[in-house]
Amino acid sequence: MSRKIDITLDVNGARYVHAADTRSTLVDFLRDELKLTGTHIGCEHGVCGACTVLIDGEAVRSCLMLAPQADGASIVTVEGLAAPGGELGPLQRAFRKHHALQCGFCTPGILTTAHALLTQEPGADADRIREVLSGNICRCTGYIPIVQAVLEARAAYRGPARAGQPL
Repeated sequence: MSRKIDITLDVNGARYVHAADTRSTLVDFLRDELKLTGTHIGCEHGVCGACTVLIDGEAVRSCLMLAPQADGASIVTVEGLAAPGGELGPLQRAFRKHHALQCGFCTPGILTTAHALLTQEPGADADRIREVLSGNICRCTGYIPIVQAVLEARAAYRGPARAGQPL
């Protein structure tokens, strides 16, 4: 028997109070209830990384979390990485410049994972970037342009200017 409970979330800077099925995963809740379809559903086992979102600043597989478990959390999806006015954020611009996506299925999870990394470690080197992104499966790019894009985007995450920048 399905049951719903009210949960409160801050998603991409907007507050939501919404009834969530107690058995609904966070990825399904984001996509089906909040209509934020940028987060992709891949393996549904936490292996591929396509469903990665930021919860209170940490990269989390949203297919492994029930929506009610996120009650009270601050969540950033790939939609929240855009600059004000919907312009591309620094990671997104670097991905476009370096052709770091092809089919695009893995891209939202890789972008949110890379954003979490650069927020915590803005000086991450190529080896560290590869290590962190190793949990995100991309079958198209071979990762080289992805790592190049993340390396380029590091500058946007360094120094005092970061505090005033959008996600």
